[in-house]
Amino acid sequence: MPLEIAEEMVRQYMPLGGPSPSFGWQGGEPTLRGLDFFKRVVEWQQQYGVSGQAVGNGLQTNALLLDEEWAKFLAEYNFLLGVSVDGPQDLHDHYRRNVAGGPSWERVMRVLGILRQHSVEFNILVLLNDRNVKEPRRVYDFLRRNDLNFIQFIPCVEQDPSTGLPAPYSVTPEEYGEFLCALFDEWYGDGQTRF
Repeated sequence: MPLEIAEEMVRQYMPLGGPSPSFGWQGGEPTLRGLDFFKRVVEWQQQYGVSGQAVGNGLQTNALLLDEEWAKFLAEYNFLLGVSVDGPQDLHDHYRRNVAGGPSWERVMRVLGILRQHSVEFNILVLLNDRNVKEPRRVYDFLRRNDLNFIQFIPCVEQDPSTGLPAPYSVTPEEYGEFLCALFDEWYGDGQTRF
């Protein structure tokens, strides 16, 4: 998004946003726009805001570009992050590769530690695919062991452009339902019902 468009969007929205205007930054990987972009956005929110407004910013990210500097900024301005983690290392790394084609799980887990150190509020988005959807207990155990308590599960459903059929990594409605039921049973049977 060019800076001029971002500024105009913030300028027009802030007076209409009521007491709690909210911005959602997602689609592709928003952190590719760079930290300076988000610093500018916050400046515009302050410049064009109305007295007494409490601005909310949500950022959905794979977390690969986040570091200490990002964490300090995100904490200072109370950004809520959604971080993509698809389960234990082998399940996550199967599809989530870094720009060089290597695994990304270890980096993401380090970043979660940095976010916690700086008290950045975050939740976890688990994209269910043809692999992790078959392992609800492992996914649940991973989340629980890592004290990841705020979670959303999104089924991956994409069309193969060459066949028109669901892509091979997609999740069927039956698999999604079975995963959620098994996950509920793990959660309820655990007796700790923390999520």
